[in-house]
Amino acid sequence: QVQLVESGGGSVQTGGSLRLSCAVTGGYVCMGWFRQSPGKEREGVASIWTPARRTLYTDSVKGRFTISLDNAKNTVYLQMSSLEPEDTAMYYCAVGPVALRGGLCAWSSFQFWGQGTQVTVSS
Repeated sequence: QVQLVESGGGSVQTGGSLRLSCAVTGGYVCMGWFRQSPGKEREGVASIWTPARRTLYTDSVKGRFTISLDNAKNTVYLQMSSLEPEDTAMYYCAVGPVALRGGLCAWSSFQFWGQGTQVTVSS
């Protein structure tokens, strides 16, 4: 049974930082983060292909967010810096068993999501 336990959300001011954590039960080649704001569709934020730690980011977070992996703890992190009000959303950890050819975890690679952790950025 897949278990994804997220933590680390909270409220910060513009320009602040947060680190999200997600402890995963089971092994998956794709691990990542999605987010959803009220009235908007869920969007992929960052992904990591675990065999080689190849990463993918949505354009709006490039240079500000970093996804990383601790194999020993089977935990994936999302370090978020220079946060903006537009980053306010529920953030979901996600995993998937299959990557695209070449080792890239596209947003369609993910099949299981956690319960989410809220991130609120105030101006």
